[in-house]
Amino acid sequence: MNHKPLPVGVDNFEHLITRGYYFIDKTWFMKELLDKKGSVNLFTRPRRFGKTLNMSMLQYFFEDMRTDSGEKKDNTYLFENMRIMKTGEEYLAQMGRYPVISLTLKDAKQPDFELAYEAVKWQIADEYARHQYILQDARLSAEKDQYMDIRMRRADRSAYNNSIKFLSQCLETYYGKKAVILIDEYDVPLENAFTQNFYNEMVNFIRSLFESAFKTNSSLEFAVITGCLRISKESIFTGLNNLEVISILDWNYDEYFGFTEEEVHRLCRDCGLEQKYDLIKEWYNGYLFGKTNVYNPWSVIRYVKALISHEDEFPHSYWANTSSNTVVRKLIDMADDSVKSELEHLINGGTVEKPVHEDITYDEVYENMDNLWNFMFFTGYFKKVDERIGEDDMRYLTLMIPNREVRYIFREKIMAWFNEKMKVRDLTRLHTAFVNKDTQTLQEELTDILYETISSFDESENYYHGLVAGLLSGMKGYRTKSNRETGKGRCDLFVKPISRRKEAFIVEFKATKKIRELEKRAEEALQQIDDKKYVLELEDDGYDLSGNYGISFCGKDCCVMFREKGQTTE
Repeated sequence: MNHKPLPVGVDNFEHLITRGYYFIDKTWFMKELLDKKGSVNLFTRPRRFGKTLNMSMLQYFFEDMRTDSGEKKDNTYLFENMRIMKTGEEYLAQMGRYPVISLTLKDAKQPDFELAYEAVKWQIADEYARHQYILQDARLSAEKDQYMDIRMRRADRSAYNNSIKFLSQCLETYYGKKAVILIDEYDVPLENAFTQNFYNEMVNFIRSLFESAFKTNSSLEFAVITGCLRISKESIFTGLNNLEVISILDWNYDEYFGFTEEEVHRLCRDCGLEQKYDLIKEWYNGYLFGKTNVYNPWSVIRYVKALISHEDEFPHSYWANTSSNTVVRKLIDMADDSVKSELEHLINGGTVEKPVHEDITYDEVYENMDNLWNFMFFTGYFKKVDERIGEDDMRYLTLMIPNREVRYIFREKIMAWFNEKMKVRDLTRLHTAFVNKDTQTLQEELTDILYETISSFDESENYYHGLVAGLLSGMKGYRTKSNRETGKGRCDLFVKPISRRKEAFIVEFKATKKIRELEKRAEEALQQIDDKKYVLELEDDGYDLSGNYGISFCGKDCCVMFREKGQTTE
């Protein structure tokens, strides 16, 4: 291997550099932050798009790091030969200049408020411990008791509400410089609190924590906050006039989260996998942040690493395994006939147009379908392909599923949803109609099911084949076999009774785009059974009695025809 190892799950910048991992240089991010001089910057990006690693990189660049005894550490070596080192003295003078408070709230994903609150207290206490050397300064003698109460997690709640501001004030006293505050995954405790039914308690706590840290804090130099979703100013950032929200719709900072096309090309070239680029693009490309085309970095790194070990490795939906993807299931559960039609259209490569607004809160996500579409767009399930301002002055986005990886997530969730619905659905009437050769009832049952479900594939014979095979698989006293080689071709489906004294069935499927061709295509299916001599397998297996089903589909309509063995159309 003549390339550096790939960093799967490595989100500590120092570890990534000192341990020799492959690094795609995003250090220009610091230059843009310094140029734009935002006071409080909130970056919202989908999960696993490099937010935590970027926050670690910011910390190692800006922080005046000290040892436990207060001795200064020089991190310049971490940035050797990187883009930021070519920016000039104006920017390099900011390296290692500021005290930094760095917190992640991802551990606050807990089943109740008290456990979530304790998790945040631990994070704050750990950050106090990291800076405990400042208590050696006599100027902080009056603050020492309060500092140690927070450090040892024995302070009251009001102290923790004010803890970020208090720490920044102590750091300013020690350093003589205002603090940089970095908050990663700020909305994890909020999303979790909503799903666990303690949202209001968590909102109140996070609001108090942030108001003191960002609204009335004279010891703040600037702040960077990351999350998946913007939480409206009214609920969290009340009165915070210096907040700048940079979402995936903004052109600013558009290339720093996720991999650009050029970066993925270079990665493939460096790993000797140029021939796999098109496949990687098909599966993991397709996001648009601002005006930059972006790949999912988590999935790209995972797949490239797999290809290095086994060049014939198939792509996987790595992103699907990073959370439960419950929002997709919620969309499916809430879908009426219109939304089901839109989902089918999206899964088949089409687009939908939806109004967009960025100021929803987690407790509003499931209030209506527009909010849910918004949430799914901002968290990475859809890609913007066009936009317009409507007559109502609303901003409308044309959305599509970005790539095969996300399409797989939808298909997987839809199939799980359908299978659950079928488990509780009484299929007795359908099974009875099938065995009794009652084509009219069988056709009605299949049509009802088709209109209830969501097609997770385009309307192909394979989709309908799988659907019917699944519906018949639980039929008592029978077993189904699909696509067996027999006679002169491949039969779609055999339905064989356990007792060879009973009648067995051959089923052939056809699909058409024209409703007027349903009967014709069902006839063709029956004719194919005869022409290809599919009955030979049944006879070889000891079945004397058999009948043939020809079933054709057009969208959510079908036609069912039956013919006994040896029977002709005349």
